Amino acid sequence: MKVLKAISLAVALAVCGQGAAAKCSENVVDLRWDGGSARFNVEIADDDQERGRGLMFRETLGRYSGMLFVYGAPATVSFWMKNTLIPLDMVFLDQHGVVQHIHENAVPGSLENIPGGDGILAVLEVNGGLSAKLGLVVGAELRHPAFGASAPSWPCD
Repeated sequence: MKVLKAISLAVALAVCGQGAAAKCSENVVDLRWDGGSARFNVEIADDDQERGRGLMFRETLGRYSGMLFVYGAPATVSFWMKNTLIPLDMVFLDQHGVVQHIHENAVPGSLENIPGGDGILAVLEVNGGLSAKLGLVVGAELRHPAFGASAPSWPCD
């Protein structure tokens, strides 16, 4: 079973990595780090109402799907899981698209404050436990049009 999981993960990473050279899209984020890469189809939450609702009340989330919360300027942000039915990983990003913090397996329904840190421009939410399975690390880079020219190391085409 472990061998099958390892093969499945290797195939998923290879497929995700192939798409990393594609043009940027509003509905896709690309991540890269030493030893890995991933691509997620995302919904964008870029206003107060959308960010407030987030992934609440969802019963499922596709394996390589997520939500990208985008703020107008870098800020100190925190999240909670009120009315969220599935465990989530939260990936906190600075204005350059660099991962600053990863909170794994946030507990559904929890009112616990989950701090992301200072200077956060965006937060990517994906299925709980997936960031560890992929090997995603602090320092990874995310590419998306929301970061524009402020992502000097990996800008959108």
